[in-house]
Amino acid sequence: MPVTILGIESSCDETSAAIMVDGVLRANVIAGQAVHEQYGGVVPELASRAHQANIVPVVEVALKKAGITLRDISAIAFTQGPGLLGALMVGTAYAKGLSLALGVPLIAVHHMQAHILAHFIEEPRPAFPFLCLTVSGGHTQIVQVKSPSDMHILGQTIDDAAGEAFDKCAKMLGLPYPGGPFIDSNAQLGDATKFQFGEPKIPGLDFSFSGFKTSVLYFLQAEMRKDPTFIERNVHDLSAAIQHGIVEILLRKLKRASQETGIKTIAIAGGVSANSGLRKQLQALGEKQGWSVHIPDFSYCTDNAAMIAMTGHFKYAAGDFVDLSVVPLARIPEL
Repeated sequence: MPVTILGIESSCDETSAAIMVDGVLRANVIAGQAVHEQYGGVVPELASRAHQANIVPVVEVALKKAGITLRDISAIAFTQGPGLLGALMVGTAYAKGLSLALGVPLIAVHHMQAHILAHFIEEPRPAFPFLCLTVSGGHTQIVQVKSPSDMHILGQTIDDAAGEAFDKCAKMLGLPYPGGPFIDSNAQLGDATKFQFGEPKIPGLDFSFSGFKTSVLYFLQAEMRKDPTFIERNVHDLSAAIQHGIVEILLRKLKRASQETGIKTIAIAGGVSANSGLRKQLQALGEKQGWSVHIPDFSYCTDNAAMIAMTGHFKYAAGDFVDLSVVPLARIPEL
């Protein structure tokens, strides 16, 4: 009998369902939530309500695309956390109810572990051990990955995440939410060397982006006092400089992690791994360092259920199941 995993993702503002059969992805359906754009950020209450409206049709579409029925499902994998608690509750409750109704095992998935294991959805897959730079709106980590179940955080942000830095800097420039993609598109038209911003000196492999954001803010405030049109006239160059500064911070730490561990198989994951500047600069650095670089397809960078199903596939093989007493967790400290 084939092992068929239904993956469910509801950690933030995407409701997603995926079907994986014997480790092969059959369907990956995502419903976004445009309602948050007018607020300049994700509103947790609105997110959980949208998940309630979206989760049943999203699963139905995934099943139809995969050409299977609920009776074919071997197990249900869902995001337990970290994420918005109300949003996680919707996915968790749906997964538990369906597990009980179908009599199939339930698999709890760590969201950040799933981002890393997204690399195993398609070829080429990284060989163990490898380092993964995991960057998103809520997390920035360098993780040493020894196996699908053995991961160790070598360094992480002590304050703001890289994705948050992108979005907050974009807001300073008057760009729409979510700002990261707008920084990226503007940066491709700008000169990254025209402006330079401060970089916090954090020892070891940890990150800090609060000081970088403050540097950008003070610079813009000073320039706007002299010329109120400064941002408008320089938005492309400012975007390029901001993107370059954040990417440099990320890659400098990643290079150090590779040197300290001796690991030369390098991967990136998370929403910020879709950033074109990060992808290009990582590839260039990889060539200089002799790394084997793994960059996920754009569709597996942002939150999606395919990565949840992939993690569920590994956990199913290991017999790593949970019972109906499982609860969602907004914060999960370790991978």
